[in-house]
Amino acid sequence: MKKLLFFIPVLMILSCKQKTQSEDGQNNDPHSFSNPAEAVVKHLDLDIKVDFEKQQIAGKAVWTIENKTGVDEIVFDNSGLDIEKVTLGREEKKTTYKTGPEKKYMGTALQVAITPETKQVNIYYKTGKEASALQWLNPQQTAGKKHPYLFTQSQSIAARSWVPCQDSPGIRFTYNAKVSVPKELLALMSAENPQVRNETGTYEFKQVHPIPSYLLALAVGDIVFKSVDDRTGIYAEPSVLDKAVYEFADMGKMVHAAEKLYGPYRWGRYDLLVLPPSFPFGGMENPNLTFITPTVLAGDRSLVSIICHELAHSWSGNLVTNRTWNDFWLNEGFTNYFERRIDEEIFGKNEAAMQEVFAKQALEAAVKDMGADQKDTHLKTDYTDRSPDEGTNDIAYEKGYFFLRTIEEAVGRTKFDAFLRNYFDSHAFQSLSTEEFLADLDKNLIKGDTELAKKIRIKDWVYGPGIPSNVVAVGSERFKVIDGLIAGWKKTGSVKGLSKEIASSNEKKYFISQLPTDLTAAKMADLDREFNFTGSENTDIQLNWYTLAIRYHYTYADARIKAYLLENGRMWHIIPLYKEMLTTPEGAKRAMAIYIEARPNYHPLTYQTIDEILKVKNISGLL
Repeated sequence: MKKLLFFIPVLMILSCKQKTQSEDGQNNDPHSFSNPAEAVVKHLDLDIKVDFEKQQIAGKAVWTIENKTGVDEIVFDNSGLDIEKVTLGREEKKTTYKTGPEKKYMGTALQVAITPETKQVNIYYKTGKEASALQWLNPQQTAGKKHPYLFTQSQSIAARSWVPCQDSPGIRFTYNAKVSVPKELLALMSAENPQVRNETGTYEFKQVHPIPSYLLALAVGDIVFKSVDDRTGIYAEPSVLDKAVYEFADMGKMVHAAEKLYGPYRWGRYDLLVLPPSFPFGGMENPNLTFITPTVLAGDRSLVSIICHELAHSWSGNLVTNRTWNDFWLNEGFTNYFERRIDEEIFGKNEAAMQEVFAKQALEAAVKDMGADQKDTHLKTDYTDRSPDEGTNDIAYEKGYFFLRTIEEAVGRTKFDAFLRNYFDSHAFQSLSTEEFLADLDKNLIKGDTELAKKIRIKDWVYGPGIPSNVVAVGSERFKVIDGLIAGWKKTGSVKGLSKEIASSNEKKYFISQLPTDLTAAKMADLDREFNFTGSENTDIQLNWYTLAIRYHYTYADARIKAYLLENGRMWHIIPLYKEMLTTPEGAKRAMAIYIEARPNYHPLTYQTIDEILKVKNISGLL
């Protein structure tokens, strides 16, 4: 997600920059046990079988390695894997290995004995029942209700729970894979993919570009494919496919708009996989195959800008990657900036302006929630001894975005675009730290201009708390009109005709966010008759409206709220509703009752978070 910093002279910052690896050669990624300065992976050959009855992946990970310093050990990350044996080389020579002590959030180190000449390490393994990257769905949890489904979510450090790997975003590798699945199902990966199911149930994959482990991805299910254009298409369950193809008809235009901004798309095809509703995020930018939530299938293409975000990751994140999760803003701040530039190109400046207002509101809310003086509001963060998933917040996304907007405002869009184009080109398929980005910024944009550096205030943005005072101003003419309509409604009490004046998804979302704090259930009923917010299929509108419905005891929406929580597993679209219910004793009881029913359909990342929010200590005693 995001954080960054700078000051004058720039060289003062660079001279004290953090190093990716310490002087003794150890990995400086606090979330990996690996030792890449000494021995590092370069290529993976994966041969696995997916067993739905056992809910287990089993097979062999063959790693081609580089023993840089002639050490006698290479270290992998492991979270709950059952390691059956480890051998070396094509001849499969026996070797020894040991497992280090378990560390919270990180799992254990898998330490394999090697020789200076070792080029290949073969690890035979099975996944554990609690593999955090895997969600096994029974047929009832899918759209088709006939076949089971499996999908992975490797970001941030969950890849180690389904493949033994050096699980750091600073370590990149190519991969080939052979995956065996039930014959009636199709397997897909973050690689070159088949478009039709075969008769054998065995599929082979190739990813020719080096990627970090968090971009390893697998999905298996009753999946079919349909093209959008010559290099984009949709994978989905059969009953969902046509709706998704309609919704995402502009995918090709989005790719062209992105290329126009920052250079060629380098991954071959850009396809989407629409997952079952338990997928915990809006989208995941797995190379070649973005995983996407079905909650954006609103039927009117009102939520498709999320595709712009995931597509932008093909440059910022996948092509140029944050070196550690403490540099997360390099992925997400850049992607938010790029996303909004694509939005502006496709949907116009008014749409981009509205999104920027929402972004500023989200950033201000995040800073208020964390505390304006807290280090977690820096762009460059430190999540040592904590889960890096804690950094998945609007500091990384929106403070990162506004830092880049501040630079753009200072130097002009033309010059900033040229800098970003060069940044993506010169660091393609590399991982960078915040400090390495700052060096690039100094060399290729600031160029020793002390007045420009003062104007941007890089240090305040990257290594300082809160929101620097030189943040760019935001505003939307459409939102100003809506402010006037709300003022008129307050005077007259009449909502008649407002739905014709407030029509788009973002306009409705803003309108709901600006409703007065003295709202009553009766006033909400008036609004609902005019707009039908309770019956909306737009999940952004549902989230905002249902939050108010809970707060102001608008019981007419209760049934839809329950259905929404049962059917939707997208974390940040359901967690706020549980939190809102907890504000009253009656609401807390209601939250627990719904959660007991909904929890089996949620992803582990989702239910683990909600368990903590609801203070659930013995879930087995409740289910």
